[in-house]
Amino acid sequence: MNVLISGGCKNGKSIYAQKTARSLAADGPLYYIATMIPRDEEDRARIRRHLTERDGWGFTTIEQGKNIAALTERADVDLSGSFLLDSVTAVLENEMFPVAMKEGSSVFLGEDTDAPERVSAELVAFAKAVREAGGSAVFVSDGIYGDSCGYSASTEDYRKALAAADRALAKECDRVTEVTYGITEEWK
Repeated sequence: MNVLISGGCKNGKSIYAQKTARSLAADGPLYYIATMIPRDEEDRARIRRHLTERDGWGFTTIEQGKNIAALTERADVDLSGSFLLDSVTAVLENEMFPVAMKEGSSVFLGEDTDAPERVSAELVAFAKAVREAGGSAVFVSDGIYGDSCGYSASTEDYRKALAAADRALAKECDRVTEVTYGITEEWK
């Protein structure tokens, strides 16, 4: 079973996703695909909080901020397991807006305009590969594309790309859930 969980930032998506992934794991392997590439202390604090939250849950953490398709080729990954990919939002950001670390700070390398289609295709291919192997995948995404105010062109491109990625994943998922202030709404 594949599940897409979306909603606003800091609304309880991650803990809900952890519970969902664990319930789908049965006795099989349980993987947490950590996608955030930390760029500042706030990011590092968020990662520490997530590590603490899933301590003792049985997850094997895989750091994979880019190139999600590579997960299907790893010898140490059993595709028949249960996966939690947190988050689609971060993978798209990492691919669209690549940075390099230089002297302790991040340097923007320029927008990759080919990334949106590639990321969507990789996420869907991963979901299909897990399904075909008898596993399950839970994808977490931030519903940032519903705001009505205007943003810069690159931010609008990102919001549209995230919406497209979520739509593509929703088609491949058996369940689509929105989490708002800890309240869940099943859309599919």
